Amino acid sequence: MANPRLKSAIRRSIAPLALVAVVFVSYPQSMHAQSTSAPTFTKDIAPIFQEKCEACHRTDSIAPMSLVTYEQARPWAKAIRERVVTRQMPPWHIDKTVGIQKFKNDRSLSDAQINTVVKWVDAGAPKGDAKDMPAAKQWPDESKWNFVGLFGQPDLVIKSPDWTVAPVSLDAWYKPVVATGLSEPRWVRAIEIRPATIKGRKVTHHALARLQQEEPNAAADDAPGVGGLFMEWAVGKQGEVMRPDSGKLMLPGSKIIFEMHYHSIGEQITDHVELGIYFYPKGQEPKYRQTLSALQSVAGGSRNIDIPPNSTFVSQNFITMRQAGRIESYQPHMHLRGKAMSMEAILPTGQTQLLSHVNNFNFNWHNSYVYSDEVAPLLPKGTILKITSWYDNTRGNKNNPDPDQWVGFGDRTVDEMGHAWVNITYMSDQDYQSELAKKKTDTASLR
Repeated sequence: MANPRLKSAIRRSIAPLALVAVVFVSYPQSMHAQSTSAPTFTKDIAPIFQEKCEACHRTDSIAPMSLVTYEQARPWAKAIRERVVTRQMPPWHIDKTVGIQKFKNDRSLSDAQINTVVKWVDAGAPKGDAKDMPAAKQWPDESKWNFVGLFGQPDLVIKSPDWTVAPVSLDAWYKPVVATGLSEPRWVRAIEIRPATIKGRKVTHHALARLQQEEPNAAADDAPGVGGLFMEWAVGKQGEVMRPDSGKLMLPGSKIIFEMHYHSIGEQITDHVELGIYFYPKGQEPKYRQTLSALQSVAGGSRNIDIPPNSTFVSQNFITMRQAGRIESYQPHMHLRGKAMSMEAILPTGQTQLLSHVNNFNFNWHNSYVYSDEVAPLLPKGTILKITSWYDNTRGNKNNPDPDQWVGFGDRTVDEMGHAWVNITYMSDQDYQSELAKKKTDTASLR
């Protein structure tokens, strides 16, 4: 991270709207006297920002500027236009031309919304009538847990030890192990994870919580003794509520293996990560078990990544589902040379289905694409999941810190890896047939 070219590349790759060189243009007064057909901030733009932008762009949140009021948003009008036209903001990198397109957490702008923003900026970014301004959106207190309204306070909160990030330092990966303290099996219906403070979120690139426990009869793709990835925090991702009648199982004596990737921002910050767990009531056992697995995109594992200088690289891996299951979510993971990743299903019949393709991967935004209930893929036992990843180690990749370097596997940002976090609800063949019939009935009723 001390390499000046690397620092420059990473700054360019993570630059949010605030870092774009913006020249405040004082539009002629005549441009503000637009016809009534021109979009205005109060009537047309504020609702879009409330729906798709304010989750980050509000006072004391993760983004460097607020877009809540006209006065706050107006200086950034031209930068906003450029970022939404190129679909850099809001960050949503799924290819919209192929695969499944219905997601529970879709924060992308529609073509109509992008067109409205463009027209607003081109018209001189008029404010509009104050009476058209929608009521301010009430965002949850970021010091409180998101799911309190659904379940009350978390039943169990597990905290990592404090870590101090110096004003200037190399990236650090901190991996403490913390006992859960459970003395009996418990089923989990929701999980949240977060850095404890707003400042902590600025130095935490991502945080993982893995569940370690002895499981002689582990689910299909789990390694012995490991419950799998429990939850991940990254910008735009904080928690998960399990589908009704499904959950994750925690066993007595289990432990949480935290992994935090920290980076300096020019200010000394001390923080820790908190994991909030919501249990099903005792005696209530869900029918299905969910497992979040890291499905490698490189045959033999990420350690086989070998990218020569000034070249591109493509890798593939095939994972057989030893049980039927429903794919709940998909999240690619690569580093700065990563460009794209796809997930396909090869059915036992030989038919191939492209489930999702991320064609504009950005290491700085870790989106988990959560499929809507009616389109979440139901796949039979024996289905092969094909994960393909593409890498660009050339000068054409603006995020590349040094195209003259040979790149292999590693945890550092300048190294590479390749896997997809895929959340799967496993089920018996009989339950698979029942779920398939129910899905067909639900689909027919929507027609």
